[in-house]
Amino acid sequence: MEKPEGPKIIAFLCNWCTYAAADLAGTARLTYPPNVRTVRIMCTGSLDPMYVLKAFLEGADGVLVGGCALGDCHYTSGNYKARRKVAILHEVLDAVGIEKSRLWLRWISASESGLYAETIREMTKAISAMGPSQVQARMIL
Repeated sequence: MEKPEGPKIIAFLCNWCTYAAADLAGTARLTYPPNVRTVRIMCTGSLDPMYVLKAFLEGADGVLVGGCALGDCHYTSGNYKARRKVAILHEVLDAVGIEKSRLWLRWISASESGLYAETIREMTKAISAMGPSQVQARMIL
């Protein structure tokens, strides 16, 4: 299997909204870079921040957290929890020397397949401009 060109991006996507948008983008045959690996979660509020850190430690150049629009969460307040978690993660990433701009949080509803494809294109371009993450190179075993 060929290794996709471009940065390695891990996307944690809400089952109800952003994952559905990604699915619709595929069904609609919208084009976007193939360098994203998707992890479907039931709600962005249930995302354990350790999984985001683990993604970076294991070589991800960028991480996308995608969920329902604020106020539209299927679990009432999950996206508000996700917003707080990502804010804290930005501080943690800054503290450990990882550019916080490598972690994106986006609200993409199930019908916004075009927005999902555009977000992936934008993120790939932005992360490519930053170059590969140096996390693994700095790790001491």
